Amino acid sequence: MAFRLVIAEKPSVAQTIAAALGVKGKQDGYIEGGGYLISWCVGHLVQLAEAAAYGEQYRKWQLDSLPILPEEWQYAVDPDKGKQFKTLKELMHRADVSEVVNACDAGREGELIFRFVYEVAGCKKPMRRLWISSMEDGAIKAGFASLKDGREYDALFASALCRAKADWLIGINATRLFSCLYGKTLNVGRVQTPTLKMLTDRDAAISHFQKEKYYHVRLDLSGAEAASGRISDKAEADALKGACEAETAVCVSLTREKKTAAPPKLFDLTSLQREANRIFGYTAKQTLDLAQALYEKRLLTYPRTDSSFLTDDMGDTAAGIIALLCEKLPFMAGAGFTPDIAKVLDSKKVSDHHAIIPTMELAKADPDALPESEKNILTLAGARLLLATAEPHIFEAVTAVFSCADTEFTARGKTVLSDGWKEIERRYRATLKQKPDPEDGENEGVTLPELSEGQGFPNPAAKVTEHTTTPPKPHSEASLLSAMERAGNGDTDPDAERRGLGTPATRAAVIEKLVKGGFAE
Repeated sequence: MAFRLVIAEKPSVAQTIAAALGVKGKQDGYIEGGGYLISWCVGHLVQLAEAAAYGEQYRKWQLDSLPILPEEWQYAVDPDKGKQFKTLKELMHRADVSEVVNACDAGREGELIFRFVYEVAGCKKPMRRLWISSMEDGAIKAGFASLKDGREYDALFASALCRAKADWLIGINATRLFSCLYGKTLNVGRVQTPTLKMLTDRDAAISHFQKEKYYHVRLDLSGAEAASGRISDKAEADALKGACEAETAVCVSLTREKKTAAPPKLFDLTSLQREANRIFGYTAKQTLDLAQALYEKRLLTYPRTDSSFLTDDMGDTAAGIIALLCEKLPFMAGAGFTPDIAKVLDSKKVSDHHAIIPTMELAKADPDALPESEKNILTLAGARLLLATAEPHIFEAVTAVFSCADTEFTARGKTVLSDGWKEIERRYRATLKQKPDPEDGENEGVTLPELSEGQGFPNPAAKVTEHTTTPPKPHSEASLLSAMERAGNGDTDPDAERRGLGTPATRAAVIEKLVKGGFAE
C-alpha cells in the first residue's frame, strides 16, 4: 500500500488534520492510517548554519575576517529537535511513501520550514501543497481534495530564502562589525535596527520639545461657541476679548456639507494588533499568539495575513457567519441589521490569505468557555465583520465663520443624519470594561443653533482660554506597528509586492526582541 506523507508545522496542527481525515493510529512522532502518515516539524527544524560552519577563522569575532559572504550556503538541524528531524527523514525515505504533502502554515515562513527539511533530508519524492485559510474540517477536506503541485510555490520559497539570507548577511556581519568597533555585543538586524531608529527619533523629538503657551478668545453667540485662531501673547488675547465685548459679531459665512464616514475595513494582522493594543492593551505578540490559538481551535481564520478583504466566492460564507454573530454576540440583541457583504469582497486585493474573520465553527462553540483574552480577540474580529458590512455613517458638518473686531472666529458642529456602523460600534464599546477614547472625538455631537449669514450678535460674552503645545506622544505598540507598516512608503516603488518594515507575521517578534534585548522598554 502506498502512503501519502503529510508534514504540518507543529503537533497540534497535525492532530487537527488527522482528526479531519479520520486518521487515528498514533506512532512515535507521527500518526498513521487510511493511506496517510501525518507528522510535524517543531517550528524551524532546519536553519541556515552559523558563521563557524564556513571556516575556523570565523569562530572568533574579528574585524579582519569581515565580511562573511558564503558562496555555498550550509544548513544545520536545530540540536534540540534532532529526534523529530530523524523521524521525518526516515518517513520521507520509506519505500511505501509515494508523495510528500507540505501542510505547514500557508505562508512564506511555512514554505521555508518545510523546504529546508525536504532539501536537507535529501527527499526527491513528488511534493504537493495544502493551502488553506481555516482549520475547520470542511476547509481541510476541501484542501486535500484540491492539493496543488508543490513546484507552483517555488517563487514563494525563493522569496523566503532571499529573506532568510538577507537577515543572515546583515545580522552576522553588522552585529560583528559594531560589536568589534564598540567592544560590547550590539545586535544589529535588518528590521529591528530601523525599528529602534524610529523609537530613538521619537524619543529625541519628545526630549527636545519646547513647550509654548498660546491662547484662544472664545465668543458665546447664543449657544454657538466660536473660537479665534492661536494667539501667542496673553495681553493681545485680553485686548481682543475686551474689543469684542464692545462690538457686534457678524456671521460672514455658513457652510453645510453632507459627509459620509465609510465603515472600517476587515482586519489584517497588523490592524487587529493595533486595535487590540488600543482597546485591551495587548502587545502585538500577545495578539498574534491569541489569534493563532483561536485558529488552531478552528474559531478564527489564518491570522498571518496582510489583506483586509475576502475573496469574491466567500459571500455566502460571510452571510452565514454574520447571521451567527448576530445571534451569538449579546450586544447585537434587538439590532435590525442588513449586511452589505459585497463591499468586503475583492479577490484582487487578497494575496496569500483573506482577512481575519470568525468561522462557522462558532455555531458549536460557547465563547464564554474560552479564556477571557481569546474571547476578547474573537469578539473583536466578529464585531469588525459586522462593522465592515454595515451602512456608512452620514452626517452634516456645519462651519460658521464670524467677524468681530476685525478678527475671524469659527464655530463647528455636526448633525447625524444616519448612524450606520457607528450604532454597532457604540453597542460593542458599551460591553468593554475600559472605555478607550473613540478615535474621532472632535465636534462629536456639537449641534449649532439655527444661524444665517449676516446675522449679528451685539456685545457677545467672551473669554480667554490658555493652552500649551504638547510634545509628540511616545510610541505605543499600536502607533509603532503603523509606523513599521508605512516605513519607507515614499521611497518604495508603488508596485512593490511588500512595503514597510517586516511583515505582518514578523513585526510582533521584532518589537519583543528589542524589549528582551534591553534596547527598548
